[in-house]
Amino acid sequence: EEEAQAWADQYNIDASKENFDQVDASWNYNTNLTDHNLQISLEMSEKLAAFDKVSAGEANEFDWENFQDETLSREFGRIVDIGEAVLPEDDYNECNNLRESMKYIYSTGCVSNRPGDEDPEKCYPLDPDLTQIMATSEDWAELVWAWEGWRDATGKQMPDMYEEFAGYLNQAADMNGYADNGEYWRSWYEMDGFAEECERLWLEVKPLYDQLHAYVRRKLQERYPDEEFPADGHIPAHILGNMWAQSWAALEPLVRPFPEKSSIDVTDELVNQGYDALGLFVLAEEFFISLGLIEMPPPFWEHSMIEKPDDRDVTCHASAWDFMNQVDFRVKQCTEVTQSWLSTTHHEMGHVEYFLQYMNQPIQFRTGANPGFHEAIGDVMDLSVNTPDHLYAIGLLPDYDEDDLNDPEVDMNFLMSMALSKIAFLPFGYLIDQWRWDVFAGDSVRETYNSDWWDQRCKYQGLSPPVTRHVNEDFDAGSKYHVPANTPYIRYFISHILQFQFHEALCEAAGWEGDLHRCSIYQSLEAGQLIGDMMELGASKPWPDALEAMTGTRDMSAEPIIHYFQPLLDWLAAENEGHPIGWNEQCPDGAIEG
Repeated sequence: EEEAQAWADQYNIDASKENFDQVDASWNYNTNLTDHNLQISLEMSEKLAAFDKVSAGEANEFDWENFQDETLSREFGRIVDIGEAVLPEDDYNECNNLRESMKYIYSTGCVSNRPGDEDPEKCYPLDPDLTQIMATSEDWAELVWAWEGWRDATGKQMPDMYEEFAGYLNQAADMNGYADNGEYWRSWYEMDGFAEECERLWLEVKPLYDQLHAYVRRKLQERYPDEEFPADGHIPAHILGNMWAQSWAALEPLVRPFPEKSSIDVTDELVNQGYDALGLFVLAEEFFISLGLIEMPPPFWEHSMIEKPDDRDVTCHASAWDFMNQVDFRVKQCTEVTQSWLSTTHHEMGHVEYFLQYMNQPIQFRTGANPGFHEAIGDVMDLSVNTPDHLYAIGLLPDYDEDDLNDPEVDMNFLMSMALSKIAFLPFGYLIDQWRWDVFAGDSVRETYNSDWWDQRCKYQGLSPPVTRHVNEDFDAGSKYHVPANTPYIRYFISHILQFQFHEALCEAAGWEGDLHRCSIYQSLEAGQLIGDMMELGASKPWPDALEAMTGTRDMSAEPIIHYFQPLLDWLAAENEGHPIGWNEQCPDGAIEG
């Protein structure tokens, strides 16, 4: 094992350089979408794949499965499991080309012929234009234009490419010893029956979603009295304030429980106080520093892309980047000055904080304990940041006083605003990979991609398309970034469970004794120590070990999220009494045509 350790030490030095070159090239392409940068990015991906393939072969020369050192054995197990890099060179390159082609379609998509525009050639990109229209417009026809146009400009161009791409992923999974790519993705959670565990968690939180869905549907029917809603209880997917209806936060003024009381949206106050993109990042860093966590290093401030450039096409989808050299960490996002972007900034900085905490681990362990952990870190900070008490403490609720902060009606308004973000997301976070797992397993084929996609959305979200979708022409899954980018999505569902478990444990460490939804861990060094110690582990231990170290339990549980939202659940149940709750799991007639 001494020889194996020496090999691993050298591997980490070499892998750091190879990964840096690949990440650097990918960054350059995503922040400047040119053919030249794409070619370099593909070349660096090919070079890294070749390195991974050679390294896996060398690692397999050791009897690593029988090492006495469990951590070293775990490291070797990750080195030999190389994903798509196992493919023959030509297949690997074609797989990479397909993914980048789909991402380019997505990143450069825009929609023209807006109703009422004098210039029919004017084209509206997703960020910020279409996003803003979806969030602010109450014009049914305009929302249909944006919703349908985005899907025509993006997903509709991809289904044949995606079919071929999925084939390569399955080929790689087979070569790595998995039944299909879905099984490969699920293996990252290191537990038998992971799919069944997800279903258990979904069923635990579904009553929360059902009550929220019923209340929001009724309010939307009041907003659109002249429009016909599906008789079976679905909500048309284009009127929920978001391109994919994954967040309903834009509907907060419509569904605010006590409309005479103010909301907790501090967007106007951020603008009034002169915040810009950099200001949001400075504010986010101050929260992490208050917990005794690591400051953002100089390269973060020097190299991050925090605003959308005017002079080139970029991939605006927010993301955090670890250049794997223990020095360079960045965020890429097209920030707007809104409360939503304040949350996103904390989320992405949470990823970077995780990078910083585990940067001294071997390179194979520089990732989350499981993929959901990484997403949960930023979001658990968000649970504190968005509380009225915290926003008041940092001067973003200047018109509030102690009476406002302790007003139960203000409290209920806050819980509703959080539910529109957190609870509304749960079925969306669950269904995307339900669909992809079916694709990888062969249960969904090219001819049924779109109908199967809508089967999932109708079943889990209780939504239906606002216009008829076509089986062979449309590919609505491709209108969501994570599908063309091949980013697994169940991690976001898991993170929405874990973040409330984390929050409960951190609030206990901070000495909080009140309602869970009112807790802010701001300035708690004890909470910071607890989460920092967990982040330092990276993936060096199985995730139940990391969860236990932080929460005292080895099992994921929905109890904390239910505990957090219980006052709102009780209020919604009373408001919904005598009104229909739920929907037919099947899509309405005419929603999908062959």
